[in-house]
Amino acid sequence: MPAKGFLNQEQKERLQTVVRSLDCPRLREHALILLLQNDGKTYEEIADFIGCGYRTVAYWCVHGDPNNLDSLRDKRQHGNYRKATEEYIELLLEVTEKAPSEFGYEFGKWTAERLSAYLQEQTGIKLSSKQISRILQKKSMSTSGRNIA
Repeated sequence: MPAKGFLNQEQKERLQTVVRSLDCPRLREHALILLLQNDGKTYEEIADFIGCGYRTVAYWCVHGDPNNLDSLRDKRQHGNYRKATEEYIELLLEVTEKAPSEFGYEFGKWTAERLSAYLQEQTGIKLSSKQISRILQKKSMSTSGRNIA
């Protein structure tokens, strides 16, 4: 754990600006963790003060670089890792436009489960039927007039 006062004045001012002005609450929290550490607070004291976990404080105290504000950014702010690529989604939409019989299946309508299985065969990407349904819903695809049950 760095000694009290490990930040220089420029680093301290930059972190204080982040805490005061940015809209991203996680980035503000991470900057505040470094500022409190600079004031000589222990990990436990910081966690109690902010209301987060000890491990969160420990992580950002070690990995947060006051010279590089991008190091304080949490990757979650960009959204979760997505298995469904744009190509996968395009293929999904194309498949729903066609009847299953065009692909050699005997059933008359697609279900999310059947779409998941077919697309896994074609792309190697396994998504649950729930994920397939969410993608279709997000793309505002109504099932009426489509070959989806």
